[in-house]
Amino acid sequence: MNITPTRRLIGPFAGVLAAALAAVVVLTILLTVTGYPPGPALSSLWRGSFGTSYSLTSATLVRATPLILAGLAVTLAFRAGVLNIGAEGQLLAGAAATAAFGVAFGTHLGLWIGLPLALALGAIAGAAWAGIAAWLRQRFGVLEVISTIMLNFLAAFGVSYLVRGPLQEPTHIYPQSSTLAPAMRLPHLAGSRLHAGFLLAVVAALAIAWILRATAPGFRLRVVGANPAAAALAGRIAVARTTTAAFLASGALAGLAGAVQVTGVTYALYENLSPGYGYTAIAVALLASLDPLAVVAVGILFGALEAGAGAMQRDAGVPAVMASVVEAVLILIFLAPRLRLPRRATARVRVT
Repeated sequence: MNITPTRRLIGPFAGVLAAALAAVVVLTILLTVTGYPPGPALSSLWRGSFGTSYSLTSATLVRATPLILAGLAVTLAFRAGVLNIGAEGQLLAGAAATAAFGVAFGTHLGLWIGLPLALALGAIAGAAWAGIAAWLRQRFGVLEVISTIMLNFLAAFGVSYLVRGPLQEPTHIYPQSSTLAPAMRLPHLAGSRLHAGFLLAVVAALAIAWILRATAPGFRLRVVGANPAAAALAGRIAVARTTTAAFLASGALAGLAGAVQVTGVTYALYENLSPGYGYTAIAVALLASLDPLAVVAVGILFGALEAGAGAMQRDAGVPAVMASVVEAVLILIFLAPRLRLPRRATARVRVT
């Protein structure tokens, strides 16, 4: 009996389970060392993340949605060998474009026309923002690690300019845009804050998993990511075209995350709209071993940590930043053993 497909399916999720258990252990140790009783704190964490249906839907899954979409963006890029560190900026670009469109046309277009256009425009804006880095890479050989990080700052400053200038609400008192009309908002699950964006994120994960495993474009992307030289010579694959397409698709997913956040949660554009979703998405993708389906599980895990952190601070007096420490430790535990300095970099270090 062939069990290889089963192992491929279970493998990433086993890693997610290990990460969840490690999170509990690390948090218990941190609580003990810092003088907080682990029992009440962990109980608050559970109640604030998974303990009730309301906390699951209105806190954990809401926080997980942008992490899943941005994590999928990072996964797609990394699988193609593109180190897209700019999901944060692409998310902000998508959020800004969606907010601008929603404010301008939200009262004139209906739900079935305006909302899909707003989400599509957010994805296009994210792809365009990633396209700048893709063009710099192809035209001038600029490393995408550098260009995407710089573009993150430009996007953040751009949002600040917009909410204090062209998109500022009419009274000019608050640094934010006007609130979106009801027709430009994603539908919500009755009695909760969970919006249709979560379903959109799950569908995107299923679609990307299928594309990577069962289609020719997905095969080309995986081959280019594994060995671009072999892909070009033996496979006769257009490496530059494939990596650029992956870069743009990655930006579109991140932009969609920003669009979903605006239309499903905030209903307006403002500074600090993202508490670092694009950066956390890198950890989500890597802990999921770049598996699109596992990204959903890791995104929910990180969403639970963030949701539970608020409950711990409220009910047990534990600083919410403790969850960020746990996330950082998880990254070190699971990713540090996999990291190796590239041979070329090692050689340069020895020479200098």
